[in-house]
Amino acid sequence: MNRAPPSVWRRPVHFLAFGLGSGAAPFAPGTFGTLAAIPFYWLMSTLPLGIYLAILAVATIIGIYLCDRTSKDLGVHDHSGIVWDEFVGYWLTMAAVPFSWQSALWGFVIFRIFDVIKPWPVRTVDRRVAGGFGIMADDVLAGIYAWSVMHVWLWLH
Repeated sequence: MNRAPPSVWRRPVHFLAFGLGSGAAPFAPGTFGTLAAIPFYWLMSTLPLGIYLAILAVATIIGIYLCDRTSKDLGVHDHSGIVWDEFVGYWLTMAAVPFSWQSALWGFVIFRIFDVIKPWPVRTVDRRVAGGFGIMADDVLAGIYAWSVMHVWLWLH
């Protein structure tokens, strides 16, 4: 059972790290965080790829700070409610993927699979890299795996 601290609703850094509150879901916060990222992908999918990638880079850099600050404030390495990393991982999964509800759903499923099973080196990074960088890095790697699958799927279809 996920227990979100009250600071999620009072501190902007915590609110963002908790995926605009989606990480406060009582169960499966990573899944809810990824779901909350879909509308943003829908909006960003109309942007030129360069701008999309720039937003992704900025979101990643900001995410390192948000996740680091929030985890330190909460005294927990990677609180399950910190889901900004899921936002970024999902957006990475969907980079250069034309928006459709089918692709959004397929990307959601593939990213969640890679985020949960954590194939090498995702699991190693998750266990050995500390701080905000570590929190972000495993989801970025999972997003790279999922992005690869998405683009093979697009190529085949």
